[in-house]
Amino acid sequence: MSRRLELGLALVVALAVGVAIAAGSRGTAPQFDLRTSSMLSGPLGSRGVYDVLARLRVPVERRRTPLFDFARTAPRGTPPAVLVVLQPPRSLYAAELAQVVEFVRAGGRVVAAGSGGGITGCVGWRTKNEEVFLLRDSFPVVSPVPTLSLPPVTDFLKPWRDDVADESRLRVRGGPIEENECATLSPTAEDTLLRLTDGRPAVLRLAYRGGGSVTLVADPGYFRNRLWRASDVPYFVTPLLVPARRGRVVWDEYHQGFGRGRSMMGVVLGWLVGTPGGRVILQLVGVLVVGLAVAAVRFGPARRGVATRRRSALEHLEALAAGLEGAAGTDTAVTLTVSGLRRRLGRTGLLRPDDQRSWLAALELALPTARGRDAVRRLQRIITQPGGAERALAAAQAAEDVWEELRPATTRAPS
Repeated sequence: MSRRLELGLALVVALAVGVAIAAGSRGTAPQFDLRTSSMLSGPLGSRGVYDVLARLRVPVERRRTPLFDFARTAPRGTPPAVLVVLQPPRSLYAAELAQVVEFVRAGGRVVAAGSGGGITGCVGWRTKNEEVFLLRDSFPVVSPVPTLSLPPVTDFLKPWRDDVADESRLRVRGGPIEENECATLSPTAEDTLLRLTDGRPAVLRLAYRGGGSVTLVADPGYFRNRLWRASDVPYFVTPLLVPARRGRVVWDEYHQGFGRGRSMMGVVLGWLVGTPGGRVILQLVGVLVVGLAVAAVRFGPARRGVATRRRSALEHLEALAAGLEGAAGTDTAVTLTVSGLRRRLGRTGLLRPDDQRSWLAALELALPTARGRDAVRRLQRIITQPGGAERALAAAQAAEDVWEELRPATTRAPS
């Protein structure tokens, strides 16, 4: 197998493996992952919400790092205007909640679904299903716009009781917030955007000094792909996410479990560069590559190939005659020589001596040149006249002369 063919097969196999890996990696996200994340395209994910805002040309960003520096980060291009935290399974640390409070006081908008990782409790509210483990009931809602048909919600908002309000606001991951940042965040107005039929709020917007606001959505299901595909929820939720000022809509994905981790390739390269054993392996690989490069390069001019000349038909006949002569088979050699000449001229079958003489007589008449006819007459004399072992070699030479006279002349192609 040639090297080009081997290289082509290797490339085809590599391409097939790459296509298989790419096809297998598509759609591998769990279809029933309960996280309300923009990274998930299943029925319970929120990829559709993210894509809709992107189609509306709203600047969107997935944040996969903690929020410790969210309010202090120097703006890169478009600054953040809206922070979206959708019922993350991991709660925010106290320092992260302090950053959220500072962002709201600076005029930013926050949209929190469910507990919001602690944001809902920070602003003095909680959801009903924080008291129970399973979601059991659904509650019909009154649509703020008569033309919208909104599905029922599975949760609603309740204010913390005054006697436990301060204590509940400190129930954040990592301990109490320094200087009680949540307690300093007092709303100037409350607007119920969506309520149950009995008047309890399902979506609430809290406005603060400086233009900031916190929108609390009790049911995170209003951000899931399933409802966005089959109901009028997008027409209600999209205005809540579109920023009122110039800036990006930042989706918190770190607390959803999609932190920015290092890839396997990065870990391996880091180990190779940062450890003594890895550096030894790199040196050995370098020596191996240099050795292969030196072995693959030819130094000096290419060697000439060894020229091999094929034996002519006459040499084969002479060798065969010599062998038969040494074996005392002169008559057999002469008979086989004549039969070989007849086979080369397009005839088959082994002839008896009488038939050979008649065939040679006909061949003599058919030859156009005197040299050819003389060679046939020599063959006839060898067959009819007795002699020694030299008859085999003479028969081979006469047969070759006949063949040289009968075969078509070859012309060299013009250059």
